[in-house]
Amino acid sequence: MARDTDPLEIGLTGFDLLNQPMLNKGTAFSEEERDAFDLHGLLPPHIGSLEEQAARRLAALRSYQTPFQKYAFLRDLQDANETLLYKLLVHNVEEMLPLVYTPTVGEGCQRFSEIWHKPRGLFLSFPNRHRIAEILAHPRYDGVRAIVVSDGERILGLGDQGAGGMGIPIGKLSLYTAIGGIHPSGALPILLDLGTDNQALLSNPIYIGWRHERVRGQAYDDFVETLVSAVAKRWPHVLLQFEDFAGSNAGRLLERYRDRLCTFNDDIQGTAAVAAGTLLSAINVTGTKLTEQRIALLGAGAAGIGICSMIRQAMVDAGLGLPEAQSRFYAVDINGLLVEGMADLRAMQTPFVQKKSAVAGWRLEQPGRIGLLDVVANAKPTVLIGVSTQPGTFTETIIKTMARNCERPVIFPLSNPTARAEATAADLMKWTEGRALIGTGSPFPPVERNGKKIPVDQTNNSYIFPGVALGVIASRARRVSDGMFMASAKALAALSPAAKDKEARLMPPLDEIRAVSVAVAIAVARQAQAEGLAETTTPEALKQMVLDHVWEPAYRPYIRKPG
Repeated sequence: MARDTDPLEIGLTGFDLLNQPMLNKGTAFSEEERDAFDLHGLLPPHIGSLEEQAARRLAALRSYQTPFQKYAFLRDLQDANETLLYKLLVHNVEEMLPLVYTPTVGEGCQRFSEIWHKPRGLFLSFPNRHRIAEILAHPRYDGVRAIVVSDGERILGLGDQGAGGMGIPIGKLSLYTAIGGIHPSGALPILLDLGTDNQALLSNPIYIGWRHERVRGQAYDDFVETLVSAVAKRWPHVLLQFEDFAGSNAGRLLERYRDRLCTFNDDIQGTAAVAAGTLLSAINVTGTKLTEQRIALLGAGAAGIGICSMIRQAMVDAGLGLPEAQSRFYAVDINGLLVEGMADLRAMQTPFVQKKSAVAGWRLEQPGRIGLLDVVANAKPTVLIGVSTQPGTFTETIIKTMARNCERPVIFPLSNPTARAEATAADLMKWTEGRALIGTGSPFPPVERNGKKIPVDQTNNSYIFPGVALGVIASRARRVSDGMFMASAKALAALSPAAKDKEARLMPPLDEIRAVSVAVAIAVARQAQAEGLAETTTPEALKQMVLDHVWEPAYRPYIRKPG
C-alpha cells in the first residue's frame, strides 16, 4: 500500500479539487501545492497542519448544544474533508462514537431529509431497478472494497425510516474507517429505496425518498437479487454487509446469499458475537462456568436467535452436548416463552423452544401465557438479554426476582437507541444492590455506587464488525463464516480487563478500540485461513497483511498530473 509520504498524482485543480472530500486539505495545502493546483485566492493565506485543523474543528463541535447538531456538523465535515473527519474520530473515539453511531444516528435517520445536501453513497430506487448494473459500473467505484447496504425498514428500534435509513450505511462505514482503519475511498454506502410505509414521511414535503408504499413479495426479492448479482459481478472480492433489514427479511437474505459472496448481517452476527464475547468476559467475574449458565432472552427475532445460536455454540465448544445446551435457553417473544406446539413459530426459533414437560410445573402470573417474569421466577436464569426494542421491559420486579436467585446476575439490555433500552444501567445497579454485571447496547453515564462512579460497559457491535471487516478484507476471505464471528467473540473476551482483575470492566475502554479491532481482525483472518476460506500464509505474514490495511488519517503530498 502507498505510504503517507508518497506523493499522489492529481489531475484536478481549483474548486474541483477543493470539492473532493477525500482530496481536500483546506488550509493545509502547501505553498507549492497552491501554485500547482491554482488554489491561490480560493484559500486564506494561512498554511496550517492537520493537527491544528482538528483542534479547531473539535472546539467548533463542542460549541454545539445537542447531539443532533453535532451529528449534522460531523456529516458536513465528512462531505468537505474526510481526512480531517477521521483525524477527529480516531483521536476522540469515546466522545465521537455516540455522535456518528448509536444513539445519535437514530435521530440522524429520522431527520435525514433535513440535512441531506451532497451526494454520498448510492440511492438505488425501485423505479431505477433496471439501471443498477449501469450505476455500479461507473469508474469512480473501481476501488470499492466494502459495502454496507440497508433498505431502511428497521432502523435500530425506530422502525421504517425509508430513504433516511441511508444514515446507517454511512455511519457503519465511518466506523469501518475510524475503528477498523479501512481506507474511506474503498467504502460504499447503499440505500435500497423500495418505498416506505411510514405515513409521516410520505406526507412530509421535504422527504427525499421515493413516495410510494413499500414494495414487498417477489418484486422485493427480485430487486435484491438484481443488486447482489450486479455487486458480485462488479467486485468479485467485495465485502457486503446487510444492515437494519426487517426481521422477516434479514435472516432469509443472509441464508440466501452467504454462500454466493462475502457477506454478513451485523444485526444478527455482530450482535451475537459482541454479546457472546461480553458473556465470556462476565463469567471470569462470576466464577460460574459457561456450561452452567441459564439464558433468558427477551426478543426472539433474528438478532435474539443469533445471540442464542452463538452462545449455544460456545457452550458446545466448552464441552456441553447440543441438546443440553439448547435446553438452557428461555426465549421470550411477543406471545411469551417459546414452547413446543406454539402457533406461528419460525424455523429459526425451533431449536430454542422449551419442552412442555420442562415448564409443566411452573407457577404463572397469568395462566396460559408464560411471560418474562414467569421465566425469571421459575427458570432462575443467570443471564438476562434484551433485544426487544421495548423500553422498560426489564422491570424492578423482574430484576429483583432475578437477583434473589443469582448472586451476580449478568444483564444485557441491548436495544438501541438509548430510549429503547429495556432498562437503565442506574436502575439495574440499584435493583440488584450493585451486584449486576451490565452490558448495554447504547451508552449510559457512569453509575454512582457507594460514593464511587462505576463506568457502564457498552456491549456495542463496534467492538466486533470493524475488526471483522478488516480481517476479511486483509486476508481476502471468500466468505464470512460463523466460525469467524466466534473467533471475533473469543478475541474480544481475551482482551477483557476483567480477565486479569475481577474488579475491572468487562470491555476494553473505547480509547483502545482500534487495537481491539486489529486483534479481532487477526483472529478472523486466522480462522478464515483455518477454514480454507482464504489463502494460507505464515502467522507473521498474516499479521502484517492486517497492519498494512490500517489507514492512519494523514495528508499526502500532491503533484500535478501532466496534461
